[in-house]
Amino acid sequence: MELHQLRYFCAIAETGSFSRAAQQSHVSQPSLSQQILKLENELGARLFDRLGRTVRLTELGSAFLPRARAVLRDVEAARSDVVERKTAVSGPLRIGVIPTIGPYFLPSVLASFSRKYSQARVSIVEEITPLLLERLRAGTMDLAIVALPLRVRNHEFESFPLAAEKLYAVLARRHPLAKRRTVSLGELRNDPFLLLRDGHCFREAAVAACNRARLDPNIVFESGQFSSILSMVGAGLGISIVPAMAIEKRGDCSFIPIQDERAVRTIGAVTLNGRSLPRVCEAFLTHVGARSS
Repeated sequence: MELHQLRYFCAIAETGSFSRAAQQSHVSQPSLSQQILKLENELGARLFDRLGRTVRLTELGSAFLPRARAVLRDVEAARSDVVERKTAVSGPLRIGVIPTIGPYFLPSVLASFSRKYSQARVSIVEEITPLLLERLRAGTMDLAIVALPLRVRNHEFESFPLAAEKLYAVLARRHPLAKRRTVSLGELRNDPFLLLRDGHCFREAAVAACNRARLDPNIVFESGQFSSILSMVGAGLGISIVPAMAIEKRGDCSFIPIQDERAVRTIGAVTLNGRSLPRVCEAFLTHVGARSS
């Protein structure tokens, strides 16, 4: 039993004519008649009495008609639902973000996205990059916002760069170099360093900048939060390195651009390659500039 056979059957029942049903269905009458015969053979029952030019439903045909109409209504409802879901921006959106990006990048972005798409239900998980990638692999997260490039093999993930930001040295206000317009990390080799702990990808960026300056940093304090590090720097316990988005208006710290063209962090959105993304996820990627509108 095929859907077009049910459509032809209902058209005949409604018009009372094979010829008018064929015209309404945009099919030749012989083709329509053949499909009705196939349907009757499959059911093992006559659905119509052919009385010359008159066509009437049999008793079994009358019983079958509401069932056939119900099937066609359900199919149309299912089709409409798919079309609506494909175009509507609604439903759950699960976003992961690393701690060195989340507090600075997401609040304004999420606020404007929620105003534009009020039917979207956004949930956020803040974790380090390896754990976010595991969630993407498991399908429990739609996208992650992390630092690029990813250090993974093959083409397991698709990345969308969003922004690049310079790295800054953070010095206490009373530090001898605190009023400099720029500073090289080599000039700070004798200072104790306060950095993010292992596992945070920005620590790798900070250490890489030190390595380019041929500096082996004396790390005396590690934390998972920039806020803790900045308070310690302000107290004069050492210096640090932060991305531009972590700069704060503080009376106890100076933020000075690092003299290194490669001292830049790129942030981006990441999805699992090959996965069909929900419409709400595509809308978010467009909203943050990872997709053209």
